[in-house]
Amino acid sequence: MSNIKAIIAALVVAGAVGVGGVYYYNSTPANPCGTAVVAGGKAAIGGPFTLVNSKGETVTDKDIIKGPTLIYFGYTFCPDVCPFDTARNAEAVDILAERGINVQPVFISIDPQRDDPETVGDFAENVHERMIGLTGSPEQVKAASKAYKTYFRKNGDDPEDYLMDHSTFTYLVGPDGFWDFFKRDTTPEEMADTVACYVKQHS
Repeated sequence: MSNIKAIIAALVVAGAVGVGGVYYYNSTPANPCGTAVVAGGKAAIGGPFTLVNSKGETVTDKDIIKGPTLIYFGYTFCPDVCPFDTARNAEAVDILAERGINVQPVFISIDPQRDDPETVGDFAENVHERMIGLTGSPEQVKAASKAYKTYFRKNGDDPEDYLMDHSTFTYLVGPDGFWDFFKRDTTPEEMADTVACYVKQHS
């Protein structure tokens, strides 16, 4: 990637995140996985969170992130983006499983007003039988979103029929923290290759 392309990518992503995370890809022989470069360092992305799973149980990041994990922030009423992105993630998980690599897919709702534990659980299970669906109180969801530098905002005044504007990155994390992120145009095969590269690096 040329310096100009890197700068453009950084600006585009910064605008999409909207909360201070500047990312771009810098794939070099020293970083063969296409390492994401993050303003403030990779430690600036991710961190502890407390949410609620589909059974109504309170869980933390330690309960969820026990190995390579793909995290996506969205909402179950999302008309197109979230179903497409989570289906892509699920396909990548299956590709990796065929290679003997176990990756945990996670869906975190940014719409706690409508997404109760059962609703989130049903959505996640319909996407992939291993996907974990998480929700929580508005405060818990906001804290998790802030940790991952994501953006979301309610769009509309109707108490039930509204959309949510939100960032659409998928985050690759491990027990030791943030590894990388994926944009919407990343294919399942590209995602699987990158995840496999990181798993090899961390093995």
